Amino acid sequence: MIDRISPEARSANMRAIRSTGMKPEMVVRKLAHRLGYRFRLHRHDLPGRPDLVFPGRKKIIFVHGCFWHQHSKIGCKLSRTPKSNQEYWLPKLERNARRDKEKLEMLEELGWDVLVVWECSTKDEIELIKILNEFLD
Repeated sequence: MIDRISPEARSANMRAIRSTGMKPEMVVRKLAHRLGYRFRLHRHDLPGRPDLVFPGRKKIIFVHGCFWHQHSKIGCKLSRTPKSNQEYWLPKLERNARRDKEKLEMLEELGWDVLVVWECSTKDEIELIKILNEFLD
């Protein structure tokens, strides 16, 4: 597929993508709060700057975008591999996945329980409630 905008405009679009406060993260945050769980956000002193930290429970939740973190679940339509500029995208996405794995292992070595909530799983609120309650109780 040919990109219909200039490289400069595409670069500006990509720079505008934020790393925190995106819709999937907000869904998880609002739901966890509504269920009565209290948490801290993006603790800089922990590897990977987790999205939600429950210090008293020693639990952490990361909310990962299926594309950016390459969700490997069969049937996830959000994690497709880019068709164009693969020499750029494939190594970048592989580095993201490798970094995620390293940070998760570091947190587990520090004694934290870690849950990764994928963007595609934030669509089903009932299932997400079940996942959060099982992990946090």
